[in-house]
Amino acid sequence: MSPEQKTIRSLVAAGTGPALGAPGRPELSYAELCDVIDRAGRALAARGMRPGTPVAIVIPNGPEMAAVFLAVSSHAVAAPLNPSYTEDEFAFYMEDLGARLLIALQGNDTPARAAAARLGIPVADIVPGDAAGRFAFADNAGEVDATRNTEGDVALLLHTSGTTSRPKIVPLTSKNIVTSADGIAETLRLTSEDRCLNIMPLFHIHGLIAAVLSSVRAGASISCAPGFDALRFFGWLKQVNPTWYTAVPTMHQTILTRARRNADIIAENRLRFIRSSSASLPVPVFRDLEETFGCPVIEAYGMTEASHQMASNQLPPGKRKPGTVGVAAGPEVAIMGANGVLLPSGQIGEIVIRGGNVTPGYQNNPKANAENWTDGWFRTGDQGEMDADGFLTIKGRLKEIINRGGEKISPREVDDVLMEHPAVAQVVTFAMPHRMLGEDVAAAIVLADGSDATERELKDFAAKSLAAFKVPGKILIVDEIPKGATGKLQRIGLAEKLGLA
Repeated sequence: MSPEQKTIRSLVAAGTGPALGAPGRPELSYAELCDVIDRAGRALAARGMRPGTPVAIVIPNGPEMAAVFLAVSSHAVAAPLNPSYTEDEFAFYMEDLGARLLIALQGNDTPARAAAARLGIPVADIVPGDAAGRFAFADNAGEVDATRNTEGDVALLLHTSGTTSRPKIVPLTSKNIVTSADGIAETLRLTSEDRCLNIMPLFHIHGLIAAVLSSVRAGASISCAPGFDALRFFGWLKQVNPTWYTAVPTMHQTILTRARRNADIIAENRLRFIRSSSASLPVPVFRDLEETFGCPVIEAYGMTEASHQMASNQLPPGKRKPGTVGVAAGPEVAIMGANGVLLPSGQIGEIVIRGGNVTPGYQNNPKANAENWTDGWFRTGDQGEMDADGFLTIKGRLKEIINRGGEKISPREVDDVLMEHPAVAQVVTFAMPHRMLGEDVAAAIVLADGSDATERELKDFAAKSLAAFKVPGKILIVDEIPKGATGKLQRIGLAEKLGLA
Protein backbone atom coordinates (compact mmCIF):
# COMPACT_ATOMS: atom_id res chain seq x y z
CA MET A 1 0.00 0.00 0.00
CA SER A 2 1.46 3.37 -0.99
CA PRO A 3 2.08 5.95 1.79
CA GLU A 4 -0.63 8.35 0.54
CA GLN A 5 -3.27 5.67 1.08
CA LYS A 6 -2.80 5.13 4.82
CA THR A 7 -6.44 5.65 5.76
CA ILE A 8 -9.10 3.30 7.09
CA ARG A 9 -11.40 3.85 4.11
CA SER A 10 -8.61 2.93 1.67
CA LEU A 11 -8.05 -0.36 3.52
CA VAL A 12 -11.72 -1.27 3.23
CA ALA A 13 -11.83 -0.31 -0.46
CA ALA A 14 -8.95 -2.69 -1.21
CA GLY A 15 -10.81 -5.73 0.15
CA THR A 16 -12.91 -8.23 -1.80
CA GLY A 17 -15.12 -11.03 -0.59
CA PRO A 18 -16.70 -11.26 2.90
CA ALA A 19 -15.75 -8.59 5.44
CA LEU A 20 -17.96 -8.53 8.53
CA GLY A 21 -19.99 -11.29 10.08
CA ALA A 22 -21.41 -12.50 13.37
CA PRO A 23 -22.43 -15.92 14.65
CA GLY A 24 -25.77 -16.79 13.03
CA ARG A 25 -25.97 -13.72 10.78
CA PRO A 26 -25.35 -13.12 7.04
CA GLU A 27 -21.97 -11.62 6.18
CA LEU A 28 -21.36 -8.19 4.73
CA SER A 29 -18.97 -7.99 1.78
CA TYR A 30 -16.18 -5.43 1.48
CA ALA A 31 -18.06 -3.65 -1.31
CA GLU A 32 -21.17 -3.46 0.90
CA LEU A 33 -19.08 -2.29 3.85
CA CYS A 34 -17.67 0.53 1.71
CA ASP A 35 -21.23 1.58 0.91
CA VAL A 36 -22.17 1.51 4.62
CA ILE A 37 -19.13 3.66 5.48
CA ASP A 38 -19.82 6.17 2.71
CA ARG A 39 -23.52 6.52 3.54
CA ALA A 40 -22.69 6.95 7.23
CA GLY A 41 -20.08 9.56 6.32
CA ARG A 42 -22.66 11.60 4.43
CA ALA A 43 -25.13 11.25 7.31
CA LEU A 44 -22.44 12.38 9.78
CA ALA A 45 -21.60 15.35 7.57
CA ALA A 46 -25.29 16.34 7.60
CA ARG A 47 -24.97 16.49 11.40
CA GLY A 48 -21.91 18.74 11.21
CA MET A 49 -19.35 16.01 11.82
CA ARG A 50 -16.12 16.33 9.85
CA PRO A 51 -12.40 15.52 10.19
CA GLY A 52 -11.24 16.55 13.66
CA THR A 53 -14.71 16.28 15.27
CA PRO A 54 -14.85 13.81 18.22
CA VAL A 55 -17.81 11.41 18.08
CA ALA A 56 -18.55 9.25 21.14
CA ILE A 57 -19.69 5.70 20.33
CA VAL A 58 -21.56 3.56 22.86
CA ILE A 59 -22.71 0.37 21.15
CA PRO A 60 -22.60 -3.21 22.48
CA ASN A 61 -19.99 -5.54 21.01
CA GLY A 62 -20.83 -6.89 17.60
CA PRO A 63 -20.49 -6.16 13.88
CA GLU A 64 -22.45 -2.88 14.11
CA MET A 65 -19.92 -1.56 16.60
CA ALA A 66 -17.11 -2.54 14.22
CA ALA A 67 -18.83 -0.90 11.23
CA VAL A 68 -19.60 2.32 13.12
CA PHE A 69 -15.96 2.52 14.23
CA LEU A 70 -14.79 2.14 10.63
CA ALA A 71 -17.30 4.73 9.38
CA VAL A 72 -16.59 7.37 12.01
CA SER A 73 -12.81 6.92 11.87
CA SER A 74 -12.99 7.41 8.10
CA HIS A 75 -14.71 10.81 8.38
CA ALA A 76 -14.26 12.19 11.92
CA VAL A 77 -12.70 11.12 15.24
CA ALA A 78 -14.02 7.88 16.72
CA ALA A 79 -14.19 7.86 20.52
CA PRO A 80 -15.57 4.46 21.58
CA LEU A 81 -16.56 4.16 25.23
CA ASN A 82 -17.12 1.18 27.52
CA PRO A 83 -20.88 0.45 27.52
CA SER A 84 -20.70 -0.56 31.21
CA TYR A 85 -19.79 2.95 32.42
CA THR A 86 -22.09 4.78 34.79
CA GLU A 87 -23.78 8.04 33.86
CA ASP A 88 -21.15 10.06 35.74
CA GLU A 89 -18.33 8.19 34.01
CA PHE A 90 -19.91 8.77 30.60
CA ALA A 91 -20.29 12.46 31.42
CA PHE A 92 -16.63 12.72 32.47
CA TYR A 93 -15.27 10.97 29.39
CA MET A 94 -17.51 12.71 26.85
CA GLU A 95 -16.75 16.13 28.30
CA ASP A 96 -13.01 15.37 28.51
CA LEU A 97 -12.99 14.22 24.87
CA GLY A 98 -15.01 17.21 23.68
CA ALA A 99 -17.54 14.91 22.03
CA ARG A 100 -19.94 16.64 19.63
CA LEU A 101 -22.22 13.66 19.01
CA LEU A 102 -23.11 10.37 20.68
CA ILE A 103 -23.90 7.36 18.51
CA ALA A 104 -25.95 4.69 20.28
CA LEU A 105 -28.01 1.62 19.37
CA GLN A 106 -31.73 2.24 19.03
CA GLY A 107 -33.57 0.64 21.93
CA ASN A 108 -30.43 0.34 24.07
CA ASP A 109 -31.13 2.13 27.34
CA THR A 110 -27.57 3.18 28.07
CA PRO A 111 -26.86 5.79 30.79
CA ALA A 112 -24.75 7.51 28.14
CA ARG A 113 -28.01 9.09 26.93
CA ALA A 114 -28.57 10.86 30.24
CA ALA A 115 -24.92 11.93 30.32
CA ALA A 116 -25.22 13.36 26.81
CA ALA A 117 -28.39 15.23 27.80
CA ARG A 118 -26.53 16.77 30.77
CA LEU A 119 -23.81 18.00 28.42
CA GLY A 120 -26.12 19.10 25.61
CA ILE A 121 -24.66 16.52 23.22
CA PRO A 122 -27.08 15.28 20.53
CA VAL A 123 -27.68 11.53 20.18
CA ALA A 124 -27.87 9.69 16.87
CA ASP A 125 -29.36 6.19 17.06
CA ILE A 126 -28.42 3.47 14.61
CA VAL A 127 -30.64 0.62 13.45
CA PRO A 128 -29.03 -2.71 12.43
CA GLY A 129 -29.78 -3.95 8.91
CA ASP A 130 -30.30 -7.35 7.33
CA ALA A 131 -26.61 -8.32 7.31
CA ALA A 132 -23.97 -8.19 10.03
CA GLY A 133 -22.52 -4.68 10.18
CA ARG A 134 -25.10 -3.00 7.97
CA PHE A 135 -26.74 -0.07 9.78
CA ALA A 136 -28.61 3.15 9.15
CA PHE A 137 -29.37 6.16 11.32
CA ALA A 138 -32.84 6.01 12.82
CA ASP A 139 -33.75 9.66 12.21
CA ASN A 140 -33.71 10.93 8.67
CA ALA A 141 -31.39 13.91 9.01
CA GLY A 142 -30.41 13.63 5.37
CA GLU A 143 -27.04 13.28 3.71
CA VAL A 144 -24.55 15.81 2.35
CA ASP A 145 -21.16 15.46 0.72
CA ALA A 146 -18.59 14.27 3.25
CA THR A 147 -14.87 14.92 3.60
CA ARG A 148 -12.81 11.85 4.37
CA ASN A 149 -9.91 11.80 6.81
CA THR A 150 -6.38 12.00 5.44
CA GLU A 151 -3.55 9.99 6.94
CA GLY A 152 -2.53 12.92 9.17
CA ASP A 153 -6.00 13.42 10.65
CA VAL A 154 -6.78 12.02 14.08
CA ALA A 155 -9.06 9.01 13.56
CA LEU A 156 -9.30 7.55 17.07
CA LEU A 157 -9.32 8.95 20.61
CA LEU A 158 -8.88 6.65 23.59
CA HIS A 159 -8.17 7.23 27.26
CA THR A 160 -5.37 5.49 29.12
CA SER A 161 -6.48 3.37 32.06
CA GLY A 162 -5.77 6.08 34.61
CA THR A 163 -4.95 3.55 37.34
CA THR A 164 -2.87 5.95 39.41
CA SER A 165 -3.78 9.35 37.98
CA ARG A 166 -6.26 11.17 35.78
CA PRO A 167 -6.56 9.21 32.53
CA LYS A 168 -4.69 10.74 29.60
CA ILE A 169 -6.22 11.19 26.14
CA VAL A 170 -4.35 9.35 23.37
CA PRO A 171 -4.99 10.69 19.84
CA LEU A 172 -4.14 8.26 17.04
CA THR A 173 -3.98 9.38 13.42
CA SER A 174 -5.14 7.38 10.43
CA LYS A 175 -1.48 6.72 9.64
CA ASN A 176 -0.80 5.52 13.19
CA ILE A 177 -3.51 2.89 13.21
CA VAL A 178 -3.06 1.75 9.61
CA THR A 179 0.68 1.39 10.24
CA SER A 180 -0.12 -0.78 13.26
CA ALA A 181 -2.59 -2.86 11.23
CA ASP A 182 0.14 -3.34 8.61
CA GLY A 183 2.54 -4.66 11.24
CA ILE A 184 0.03 -7.06 12.78
CA ALA A 185 -1.13 -8.41 9.41
CA GLU A 186 2.48 -9.01 8.39
CA THR A 187 3.43 -10.62 11.72
CA LEU A 188 0.50 -13.03 11.53
CA ARG A 189 0.76 -13.51 7.75
CA LEU A 190 -2.92 -12.75 7.37
CA THR A 191 -4.53 -13.30 3.96
CA SER A 192 -8.02 -13.04 2.50
CA GLU A 193 -8.47 -16.72 3.44
CA ASP A 194 -8.30 -15.93 7.16
CA ARG A 195 -11.26 -15.42 9.45
CA CYS A 196 -10.94 -13.89 12.92
CA LEU A 197 -13.39 -14.68 15.71
CA ASN A 198 -13.43 -11.45 17.70
CA ILE A 199 -14.24 -11.83 21.39
CA MET A 200 -12.40 -8.68 22.51
CA PRO A 201 -14.33 -5.54 23.49
CA LEU A 202 -14.43 -3.00 20.66
CA PHE A 203 -13.96 0.03 22.88
CA HIS A 204 -10.34 -1.08 23.41
CA ILE A 205 -7.29 -0.84 21.14
CA HIS A 206 -6.70 -4.62 21.17
CA GLY A 207 -10.03 -5.53 19.57
CA LEU A 208 -10.22 -2.51 17.28
CA ILE A 209 -6.78 -2.83 15.72
CA ALA A 210 -5.53 -6.40 16.31
CA ALA A 211 -8.79 -8.14 15.45
CA VAL A 212 -10.74 -5.79 13.19
CA LEU A 213 -8.35 -3.48 11.36
CA SER A 214 -5.53 -5.98 10.81
CA SER A 215 -8.10 -8.32 9.23
CA VAL A 216 -9.37 -5.50 7.03
CA ARG A 217 -5.78 -4.73 6.05
CA ALA A 218 -5.44 -8.31 4.77
CA GLY A 219 -8.84 -8.44 3.09
CA ALA A 220 -9.79 -11.13 5.61
CA SER A 221 -13.13 -11.54 7.37
CA ILE A 222 -14.07 -10.87 10.98
CA SER A 223 -16.90 -12.53 12.87
CA CYS A 224 -17.80 -10.29 15.79
CA ALA A 225 -19.20 -12.08 18.83
CA PRO A 226 -21.36 -10.11 21.29
CA GLY A 227 -18.52 -10.02 23.82
CA PHE A 228 -16.65 -12.79 25.59
CA ASP A 229 -18.74 -15.67 26.90
CA ALA A 230 -16.91 -18.87 27.85
CA LEU A 231 -20.17 -20.84 27.76
CA ARG A 232 -20.75 -19.87 24.11
CA PHE A 233 -17.15 -19.76 22.87
CA PHE A 234 -16.97 -23.34 21.59
CA GLY A 235 -20.33 -22.99 19.86
CA TRP A 236 -18.98 -19.94 18.06
CA LEU A 237 -15.78 -21.83 17.25
CA LYS A 238 -17.83 -24.54 15.54
CA GLN A 239 -20.21 -22.16 13.77
CA VAL A 240 -17.74 -19.51 12.61
CA ASN A 241 -14.84 -21.90 11.91
CA PRO A 242 -12.19 -19.19 12.34
CA THR A 243 -8.51 -19.47 11.51
CA TRP A 244 -7.52 -17.45 14.60
CA TYR A 245 -8.67 -15.49 17.58
CA THR A 246 -6.97 -13.01 19.90
CA ALA A 247 -7.64 -12.52 23.60
CA VAL A 248 -6.18 -11.54 26.96
CA PRO A 249 -4.71 -14.27 29.19
CA THR A 250 -7.66 -14.44 31.57
CA MET A 251 -9.94 -15.25 28.62
CA HIS A 252 -7.59 -17.99 27.44
CA GLN A 253 -7.54 -19.46 30.95
CA THR A 254 -11.33 -19.49 31.14
CA ILE A 255 -11.55 -21.14 27.70
CA LEU A 256 -9.17 -23.86 28.84
CA THR A 257 -11.40 -24.72 31.81
CA ARG A 258 -14.13 -25.75 29.34
CA ALA A 259 -11.89 -27.36 26.74
CA ARG A 260 -12.17 -30.98 27.90
CA ARG A 261 -15.96 -31.08 27.53
CA ASN A 262 -15.64 -29.62 24.00
CA ALA A 263 -12.98 -32.01 22.69
CA ASP A 264 -14.99 -32.89 19.56
CA ILE A 265 -15.24 -29.25 18.48
CA ILE A 266 -11.55 -28.70 19.19
CA ALA A 267 -10.64 -31.74 17.11
CA GLU A 268 -12.43 -30.25 14.10
CA ASN A 269 -11.15 -26.68 14.43
CA ARG A 270 -8.98 -25.09 11.73
CA LEU A 271 -7.18 -22.57 13.95
CA ARG A 272 -3.92 -21.58 12.32
CA PHE A 273 -2.74 -19.86 15.51
CA ILE A 274 -4.00 -18.28 18.72
CA ARG A 275 -2.86 -14.80 19.73
CA SER A 276 -2.48 -13.39 23.24
CA SER A 277 -1.82 -9.79 24.22
CA SER A 278 -2.59 -6.91 26.64
CA ALA A 279 -1.12 -8.75 29.67
CA SER A 280 1.60 -11.32 30.28
CA LEU A 281 0.67 -14.91 29.38
CA PRO A 282 1.78 -17.37 32.06
CA VAL A 283 4.02 -20.07 30.57
CA PRO A 284 1.80 -22.95 31.84
CA VAL A 285 -1.18 -21.37 30.05
CA PHE A 286 0.91 -21.03 26.87
CA ARG A 287 1.75 -24.73 27.04
CA ASP A 288 -1.85 -25.78 27.76
CA LEU A 289 -3.20 -23.74 24.85
CA GLU A 290 -0.75 -25.21 22.34
CA GLU A 291 -1.37 -28.76 23.57
CA THR A 292 -5.16 -28.33 23.67
CA PHE A 293 -5.69 -26.65 20.29
CA GLY A 294 -2.73 -28.09 18.41
CA CYS A 295 -1.58 -24.78 16.95
CA PRO A 296 1.05 -22.13 17.75
CA VAL A 297 0.30 -19.54 20.43
CA ILE A 298 1.67 -16.11 19.52
CA GLU A 299 2.17 -13.78 22.47
CA ALA A 300 2.41 -10.10 21.55
CA TYR A 301 2.99 -6.82 23.39
CA GLY A 302 0.81 -3.79 22.82
CA MET A 303 -0.44 -0.56 24.32
CA THR A 304 -2.78 2.24 23.35
CA GLU A 305 -0.04 4.78 22.69
CA ALA A 306 1.44 2.45 20.04
CA SER A 307 -1.90 1.83 18.29
CA HIS A 308 -1.55 -1.59 19.91
CA GLN A 309 1.28 -3.86 18.71
CA MET A 310 4.94 -3.22 19.55
CA ALA A 311 6.48 -6.69 19.67
CA SER A 312 5.40 -10.23 18.88
CA ASN A 313 6.58 -13.80 18.88
CA GLN A 314 6.80 -15.39 15.45
CA LEU A 315 4.82 -17.97 13.56
CA PRO A 316 6.74 -21.13 12.56
CA PRO A 317 9.36 -21.47 11.22
CA GLY A 318 10.18 -18.37 13.26
CA LYS A 319 10.84 -18.57 16.97
CA ARG A 320 8.39 -18.57 19.88
CA LYS A 321 10.00 -18.03 23.26
CA PRO A 322 7.47 -18.63 26.05
CA GLY A 323 7.74 -15.96 28.72
CA THR A 324 8.78 -13.30 26.19
CA VAL A 325 6.67 -10.99 24.06
CA GLY A 326 8.84 -11.60 21.02
CA VAL A 327 10.80 -9.25 18.79
CA ALA A 328 10.00 -5.76 17.52
CA ALA A 329 6.94 -6.05 15.28
CA GLY A 330 6.01 -2.58 14.08
CA PRO A 331 7.95 0.19 15.78
CA GLU A 332 11.59 0.22 16.83
CA VAL A 333 11.96 -1.18 20.34
CA ALA A 334 14.89 -0.53 22.71
CA ILE A 335 15.81 -0.60 26.40
CA MET A 336 16.68 2.74 28.03
CA GLY A 337 18.53 3.36 31.26
CA ALA A 338 17.49 5.90 33.88
CA ASN A 339 19.97 8.39 32.39
CA GLY A 340 18.30 8.24 28.96
CA VAL A 341 21.04 6.12 27.37
CA LEU A 342 20.04 3.02 25.37
CA LEU A 343 21.26 -0.22 26.96
CA PRO A 344 22.75 -3.32 25.30
CA SER A 345 21.09 -6.75 25.34
CA GLY A 346 21.01 -8.47 28.70
CA GLN A 347 20.49 -5.29 30.72
CA ILE A 348 17.25 -4.31 32.41
CA GLY A 349 15.74 -0.88 31.86
CA GLU A 350 12.65 0.90 30.56
CA ILE A 351 11.15 -0.29 27.27
CA VAL A 352 11.03 2.57 24.73
CA ILE A 353 9.58 2.71 21.22
CA ARG A 354 9.44 4.96 18.18
CA GLY A 355 7.79 4.60 14.79
CA GLY A 356 4.85 5.39 12.56
CA ASN A 357 2.29 3.72 14.83
CA VAL A 358 3.19 5.77 17.92
CA THR A 359 0.85 8.59 18.96
CA PRO A 360 2.15 12.09 18.21
CA GLY A 361 1.53 12.96 21.88
CA TYR A 362 -1.10 13.10 24.59
CA GLN A 363 -3.89 15.60 23.98
CA ASN A 364 -3.73 18.83 26.00
CA ASN A 365 -1.11 17.40 28.36
CA PRO A 366 2.33 19.00 27.89
CA LYS A 367 3.53 17.73 31.29
CA ALA A 368 2.85 14.07 30.36
CA ASN A 369 4.43 14.60 26.93
CA ALA A 370 7.60 16.01 28.51
CA GLU A 371 7.78 13.10 30.97
CA ASN A 372 7.07 10.33 28.46
CA TRP A 373 9.29 11.25 25.49
CA THR A 374 13.09 11.27 25.50
CA ASP A 375 15.04 12.06 22.32
CA GLY A 376 12.13 10.94 20.14
CA TRP A 377 11.58 7.70 22.09
CA PHE A 378 8.28 7.07 23.86
CA ARG A 379 8.82 5.69 27.36
CA THR A 380 6.33 2.88 27.90
CA GLY A 381 6.59 2.71 31.69
CA ASP A 382 7.37 -1.01 31.39
CA GLN A 383 10.58 -2.52 32.68
CA GLY A 384 12.15 -5.06 30.36
CA GLU A 385 15.19 -6.86 29.05
CA MET A 386 16.13 -7.83 25.49
CA ASP A 387 18.15 -10.96 24.77
CA ALA A 388 20.81 -11.44 22.10
CA ASP A 389 18.14 -12.57 19.61
CA GLY A 390 16.11 -9.40 20.14
CA PHE A 391 13.36 -11.15 22.14
CA LEU A 392 11.86 -8.94 24.80
CA THR A 393 10.97 -10.02 28.33
CA ILE A 394 8.74 -7.71 30.33
CA LYS A 395 9.69 -7.55 33.99
CA GLY A 396 6.66 -5.49 34.98
CA ARG A 397 5.25 -2.00 35.08
CA LEU A 398 7.72 0.38 36.72
CA LYS A 399 4.88 1.62 38.92
CA GLU A 400 4.06 -1.99 39.92
CA ILE A 401 7.58 -2.96 41.04
CA ILE A 402 7.39 -3.86 44.75
CA ASN A 403 9.91 -2.03 46.98
CA ARG A 404 10.30 -4.25 50.04
CA GLY A 405 12.62 -2.39 52.38
CA GLY A 406 14.84 -1.37 49.45
CA GLU A 407 14.70 -4.75 47.69
CA LYS A 408 13.01 -4.37 44.27
CA ILE A 409 10.77 -7.28 43.27
CA SER A 410 9.06 -7.89 39.92
CA PRO A 411 5.48 -9.13 40.53
CA ARG A 412 5.58 -11.14 37.32
CA GLU A 413 8.54 -13.20 38.57
CA VAL A 414 6.47 -14.28 41.58
CA ASP A 415 3.42 -14.91 39.34
CA ASP A 416 5.45 -17.23 37.11
CA VAL A 417 6.64 -19.34 40.05
CA LEU A 418 3.21 -19.69 41.69
CA MET A 419 1.57 -20.55 38.35
CA GLU A 420 3.71 -23.69 38.22
CA HIS A 421 1.86 -25.10 41.24
CA PRO A 422 -0.67 -27.65 39.92
CA ALA A 423 -3.49 -26.29 42.10
CA VAL A 424 -3.16 -22.69 40.86
CA ALA A 425 -5.43 -21.48 38.05
CA GLN A 426 -4.79 -17.71 38.28
CA VAL A 427 -2.44 -15.52 40.28
CA VAL A 428 -1.66 -11.85 40.56
CA THR A 429 1.15 -10.58 42.77
CA PHE A 430 1.01 -7.03 44.12
CA ALA A 431 2.36 -4.67 46.75
CA MET A 432 0.66 -4.36 50.12
CA PRO A 433 1.54 -1.73 52.73
CA HIS A 434 3.93 -2.76 55.52
CA ARG A 435 4.60 -0.72 58.67
CA MET A 436 8.35 -1.40 58.78
CA LEU A 437 9.30 -2.26 55.18
CA GLY A 438 7.07 0.22 53.37
CA GLU A 439 5.79 -2.53 51.08
CA ASP A 440 5.60 -6.30 51.22
CA VAL A 441 4.75 -8.94 48.65
CA ALA A 442 1.18 -10.23 48.48
CA ALA A 443 -0.56 -12.55 46.03
CA ALA A 444 -4.18 -13.35 45.21
CA ILE A 445 -4.79 -16.84 43.89
CA VAL A 446 -7.72 -18.63 42.28
CA LEU A 447 -7.45 -22.38 42.62
CA ALA A 448 -8.17 -24.76 39.75
CA ASP A 449 -11.52 -26.58 39.83
CA GLY A 450 -11.39 -29.49 42.24
CA SER A 451 -7.97 -28.48 43.62
CA ASP A 452 -6.99 -27.61 47.16
CA ALA A 453 -4.00 -25.79 48.60
CA THR A 454 -3.28 -23.81 51.75
CA GLU A 455 -1.49 -20.49 52.11
CA ARG A 456 1.37 -22.26 53.90
CA GLU A 457 1.72 -24.86 51.16
CA LEU A 458 1.83 -22.18 48.45
CA LYS A 459 4.41 -20.13 50.35
CA ASP A 460 6.61 -23.21 50.80
CA PHE A 461 6.28 -23.96 47.09
CA ALA A 462 7.34 -20.41 46.20
CA ALA A 463 10.28 -20.58 48.62
CA LYS A 464 11.80 -23.45 46.61
CA SER A 465 12.37 -21.11 43.64
CA LEU A 466 12.44 -17.60 45.08
CA ALA A 467 14.75 -15.77 47.47
CA ALA A 468 13.15 -15.37 50.89
CA PHE A 469 12.43 -11.64 50.40
CA LYS A 470 10.42 -12.40 47.24
CA VAL A 471 8.12 -14.97 48.86
CA PRO A 472 4.70 -13.40 49.48
CA GLY A 473 4.12 -12.38 53.06
CA LYS A 474 0.42 -12.83 52.42
CA ILE A 475 -1.40 -15.14 50.02
CA LEU A 476 -5.15 -14.76 49.65
CA ILE A 477 -7.13 -17.62 48.11
CA VAL A 478 -10.12 -16.02 46.39
CA ASP A 479 -12.98 -17.09 44.13
CA GLU A 480 -12.22 -14.34 41.63
CA ILE A 481 -9.53 -11.71 41.14
CA PRO A 482 -10.81 -8.21 40.28
CA LYS A 483 -10.23 -7.40 36.61
CA GLY A 484 -10.33 -4.32 34.42
CA ALA A 485 -12.85 -3.65 31.67
CA THR A 486 -10.93 -5.74 29.13
CA GLY A 487 -10.36 -8.72 31.43
CA LYS A 488 -6.83 -7.75 32.49
CA LEU A 489 -5.82 -8.50 36.06
CA GLN A 490 -5.14 -5.29 37.96
CA ARG A 491 -2.18 -5.02 40.37
CA ILE A 492 -2.33 -1.36 41.30
CA GLY A 493 -4.99 -0.73 43.94
CA LEU A 494 -5.55 -4.46 44.54
CA ALA A 495 -4.38 -4.34 48.16
CA GLU A 496 -7.12 -1.85 48.95
CA LYS A 497 -9.76 -3.81 47.01
CA LEU A 498 -8.88 -6.99 48.94
CA GLY A 499 -8.80 -5.32 52.35
CA LEU A 500 -5.01 -5.34 52.82
CA ALA A 501 -4.56 -1.57 52.86
